[in-house]
Amino acid sequence: MNYVKHDRSLLMFILLSFVTCGIYSIYFWYQYVNDLNTVCDGDGKETHNYIIVLLLSIVTCGIYHYIWEYGVGNRLQENARRYDLEFSENGTTVLMWGIFGMLLCGVGFFIAYHIMIKNMNALAAVYNSRNIVDTQDNTQYQN
Repeated sequence: MNYVKHDRSLLMFILLSFVTCGIYSIYFWYQYVNDLNTVCDGDGKETHNYIIVLLLSIVTCGIYHYIWEYGVGNRLQENARRYDLEFSENGTTVLMWGIFGMLLCGVGFFIAYHIMIKNMNALAAVYNSRNIVDTQDNTQYQN
């Protein structure tokens, strides 16, 4: 089992994306998708690599990114039960904040991202606690 990052921060995402002219955001979502696929492994779904999402978003003038956000939001909510969690937000919530966020000077995008980051952090924390790896002798323990 792999350790997944469970302390992502929207503030750091915004700051580092700004400082790196958006390059960090590509890295952030790329790692996010890798961790999402690890945490949700076994649910019969796989979220596309973010580079593919980025390319399809360019080709579809950004529409595919909304489809991707919707799918991620639903996948997080569906897998929450496996980790004894419950999320009130789903793909529709994320999608609506993203779309209607355009009317709020872009603030809605950040709310949608906050929901995605918050829910992923919660799943990742439980995933990590169930898959503790002893780094001294590389022995894995299952709770």
